Amino acid sequence: MVTTSRAGHPLPYDTYLKAVERETLGFAEVVRGADPATAVPSCPDWTLAELARHVGALQRWFCTLMVRLVQERPRGRDVELGLPERAEEYADWVAAGVPSVAADLRSVDPGAGMWAWGEDQHARFWARRMLFETLVHRVDAERAVGREPDIDPALAADGVDEFLVNLPCAGAFAPGVTKLRGQGEILAFQCLDSAGEPCEEWRVRLDPDGFGVLPRTEGDAALPEAQTVLRGRAAELLLLLYGRRSHRETAFEVSGEATALDNWFAHTAF
Repeated sequence: MVTTSRAGHPLPYDTYLKAVERETLGFAEVVRGADPATAVPSCPDWTLAELARHVGALQRWFCTLMVRLVQERPRGRDVELGLPERAEEYADWVAAGVPSVAADLRSVDPGAGMWAWGEDQHARFWARRMLFETLVHRVDAERAVGREPDIDPALAADGVDEFLVNLPCAGAFAPGVTKLRGQGEILAFQCLDSAGEPCEEWRVRLDPDGFGVLPRTEGDAALPEAQTVLRGRAAELLLLLYGRRSHRETAFEVSGEATALDNWFAHTAF
């Protein structure tokens, strides 16, 4: 059976806490010892130094929002970074922030209401967001230094879910999203298991006034048929949605109207 998913069913909060720590230390390990001026092809015009600064700064900013349980969109991102003067020390700076980040995440009630740019208006939104921000950039760093990345399939599937449900809210920093429209077309993104069989699916409908993920259901009987289906392993789907892969690669199987996918990826840069 293929389970059609929708966000609102995230992983246990403690899973995000442990994964954030693991991914952050993994990111720092990749960057440490590498030339800070190394280009990051998946982040145009960025170097490893700039990527490290971005990851460390965002983690500290997210934690500040969570600890304060801010109720309105912040006007800026001014937080104390303690950034080293030498770019060669950025990796250690990112790693050194892990205990503080972990303490902040554990100090907050994940169900506490607060402002978030996405659908889930609770503190847990930021822990989940922090994980996938860090995980994807860990992959960026690995590819920049010639390493082959490895992504836990369960985390990757949750990352697909997190991306798709929040995407309609991302127009403030991804303006192309606001122009993503359709005539009722339905796209299905299917995860394949280790045997190559579909195991989880998300269906997105493109309407004249916007788009969104269709509600979760057990089985497919209650859902309208998808005109376009894209299948791939969870890790590959995650990187595809983040623009790190192309849907024309052999890692993906596409059936139905390919033009709907062209429309999707033309407007969903994140």
